[in-house]
Amino acid sequence: MPNKSRNPEWGALRQCTVPQSIAEPVSTDPLPASSMLKRAVRLGRKFQNPVPTSVGDFSLILKMIPLYLTNREERVPKRQLGPFVTSPDLYTRPPASGLRITWFGHSILLVEIDGVRVLIDPVWDERASPMSWAGPKRFFPSPLPLEKLPEIDVILFSHDHYDHMGEQTVRKLVTLPAAARAQWIVPLEVSTVLRKFGAPAKRILELDWTESTSIRSPRTGASLTITAIPSRHFSGRSLRNRFETLWASYALKGGEHNVYYGADSGYWDGYAEIGQHYGPFDLTMLEIGAWNQLWEQIHMGPDGAMRAFEAMGARGLLMPIHWGLFDLALHAWRTPIERITELADERGIQLWSPPPGAPTECEKGVELRSSWWR
Repeated sequence: MPNKSRNPEWGALRQCTVPQSIAEPVSTDPLPASSMLKRAVRLGRKFQNPVPTSVGDFSLILKMIPLYLTNREERVPKRQLGPFVTSPDLYTRPPASGLRITWFGHSILLVEIDGVRVLIDPVWDERASPMSWAGPKRFFPSPLPLEKLPEIDVILFSHDHYDHMGEQTVRKLVTLPAAARAQWIVPLEVSTVLRKFGAPAKRILELDWTESTSIRSPRTGASLTITAIPSRHFSGRSLRNRFETLWASYALKGGEHNVYYGADSGYWDGYAEIGQHYGPFDLTMLEIGAWNQLWEQIHMGPDGAMRAFEAMGARGLLMPIHWGLFDLALHAWRTPIERITELADERGIQLWSPPPGAPTECEKGVELRSSWWR
């Protein structure tokens, strides 16, 4: 299989195969040759992380088994959470601030930014698992049925793991009028997975790390630049195809706002450059859940998220994601948000954490801390 990494200079943009009214190339400023932010490298069939990274093998599973057997944390809520209900009528009015976020739990987001609607890592499936009868199950139903989504301009995936890409969700989205004109954007090779689930090939755009594309909303005419940025993680929907598709974080830059979606990542020294070159960000979304020291190189947890946010310049608001919906680790389900809140208080960092399913205006410099999880 050919190596799909290309010229390391930032700015070479992938030409879209969809009409120019939806996506078009944009020019960008090159990164210095010494930058840690480079195009993805693949050895054989496997993409490599931006820094040496251990994901774990069978020996990790052997270490985990006794920990899970002896664990007494409240990993799944003892009481039913919610109900959380999103009113579809709220989307008939554009956000007054220009930036409105609906967090559906975990890393599932609807981002309305300067006239463009972006659905990120949608998982409406009951379980984050290859099986419908086993595996991590939702703590609560989705606050908004897929059928009631407003019209979407972009469907964005960070990687192909089950808690970030729901197969049944994709199959349903393909049939909905709300997604009929959407541009699907994914890291390299993830289009193969989407096509298997029925996503239209002509509307899928793959991005390598440091590549950008400009999206123009067919609803509003507004434009959004989306840039794929390296993260420290891995991919694969089975043990046999790990690393064969790419993973990424993203910068979303509209006419007035700049948002960073950190997706899944362990901490690495590239965060300082991300902040310097692509920031400052009005809102920085960083993962805090599904963390353990055994796999800290691929999930950074609340302490790593705070370290990353500070490395990026600690500007704007910090939004904790990747928590509150699935049991994916050994810690209690509330631990990530409790810890990041403690750290924010200690360091004077402004958190932005809305309740699940609430379309919430994000105003520059205005902190939001909901206590739904208490």
